[in-house]
Amino acid sequence: MLPKITNIETLSNYKLRLYYETGEKRLFDVSPYIRGSWYGQLKELAYFKTVHVLPDGSGIEWAGGQDIAPHELYDTSVEIST
Repeated sequence: MLPKITNIETLSNYKLRLYYETGEKRLFDVSPYIRGSWYGQLKELAYFKTVHVLPDGSGIEWAGGQDIAPHELYDTSVEIST
């Protein structure tokens, strides 16, 4: 079972800093996903910044409903110290 996400920050170059209940901080690169009409909306910086943690901490979502699977967020992100 994956740890819950407690907070999220948008960073430059379409990256996200994810904070997990375990105290881990992980860096996730969204740029490979920004294609097509659905995820392409994330190119607009103001829209990209609408990302939020789901109420139960199981994942993230943007204002229009775009999301990335929780296991993908965790497994393809890298642990960071800052």
